[in-house]
Amino acid sequence: MIAATPAVTPVDTPLGAPVEAVPAPAYRGDLAEDALLLAAFTAAGEEQLATLPVKRERDTAEQDLAQRVLTACRAARRGFLVRHAEAVYDVLTDGRTRLVRLPDLVFAAADRFPGLTPTRAAMAAEDGVIQAEKDGLEADQALFCHAVLNSPVAGRHLIDAMLAPTPRAQELLPAFRDTGRIELDSVLVERRGDAAHVTFRNAHCLNAEDNRLIADLETAVDLVLLDDRVRVGVLRGGEVDHPAYAGRRVFSAGINLKDLRNGDISFVDFLLGRELGYINKMYRGLLTAPEHGAWAERTVQKPWVGAVDAFAIGGGMQLLLVLDHVIAEEDAYFSLPAAEEGIVPGLGNLRLSRLTGARTARQVLLGGRRIAMSDPEARLVCDEVVPAAAMDDAVERAVAALSAPAVAANRRMLGLVEEPLELFRGYLAEFALVQVERSYSDDVLAKVERRWQRSQGRR
Repeated sequence: MIAATPAVTPVDTPLGAPVEAVPAPAYRGDLAEDALLLAAFTAAGEEQLATLPVKRERDTAEQDLAQRVLTACRAARRGFLVRHAEAVYDVLTDGRTRLVRLPDLVFAAADRFPGLTPTRAAMAAEDGVIQAEKDGLEADQALFCHAVLNSPVAGRHLIDAMLAPTPRAQELLPAFRDTGRIELDSVLVERRGDAAHVTFRNAHCLNAEDNRLIADLETAVDLVLLDDRVRVGVLRGGEVDHPAYAGRRVFSAGINLKDLRNGDISFVDFLLGRELGYINKMYRGLLTAPEHGAWAERTVQKPWVGAVDAFAIGGGMQLLLVLDHVIAEEDAYFSLPAAEEGIVPGLGNLRLSRLTGARTARQVLLGGRRIAMSDPEARLVCDEVVPAAAMDDAVERAVAALSAPAVAANRRMLGLVEEPLELFRGYLAEFALVQVERSYSDDVLAKVERRWQRSQGRR
């Protein structure tokens, strides 16, 4: 058991004094003792930060001090996690006997090990604050996620936890089985014959991804995988409001950069959660029997069809990389403009090259190349190119072809070859750190601010 954290003696560090004046924790390897040292050190750091104005009101000296305090506390957390990540995870999951979803896990860590991750109250205090004016507490969540995923034992267990059905999907499942239709805030799920059609309906932003859409998509994917009457899932964008595409379907514009600028893109729920959540469920299946042995007995997998109208940008193109059959209208294009936006395109770096080869992948990922359906490379990332009027028929043909009983078993075996679980886990461990660093970097903040200013009619 971890002992209660003792009262912390305030550290008298005048403004401008080096943060190194506060002794760093001298960890000894005992979990309980080291947890107390971490709690005392980070509490002292929080006291220092509490004496400063909020970030947007700090002068240069104040911001320099704040950054040094934050850096020192993060170094203390990293040192603690290097020694104790697996033991902490075992405490939080009762020896890996409970599956705890990522959002619950990071806050359980804050409650059980004070100072290790930000509390709910600390994260709530940054709600409504634009990205550039935050202290980036999500970096502390990322340190924790990196350490857990970096452990083969804890990382695999966390991946399992995120493959389990969400409580909301389980609550909605009886109604979906009964009616064949569930209408969520930003997603519509409809069963038609052997297929369940998942339609993005974020019409106000060209079906761009935001926190709400990610949550709704995970619920939708769960319903598709849980309903025994469904053999195939279909992803397609709905009609959008943008004047340039009025009355037309659009697949996806990727991450909502306005929300990123406004600080409304969550690291846990979106940047990392989408990869461990609904996208991984589409690729690896839904965990339905965690107590059983073989992977094939523990998960439900189904094939997926993607119907791309207009374009699949960023996160939209990332989705195509886990689908089994992709159909695009002849005027559509695909792109992963991560280099331009300054962030990492999810698992695009892991998955694109196995479809296109390394050279084309570098052109797309590093050079921002768009792939038009008239390009020869288009057939490396999609299976059919059809006129817009022929899309519905093409989808029906694909559903019929993928409804055969052996399809799910064979796609499972392909997945084992193409992307072993350990490769996925190791990539995500590094992604957790790199993505949060990029989302708070000066160049990204400047780019999203310029775009937002232009959208407001400013220069």
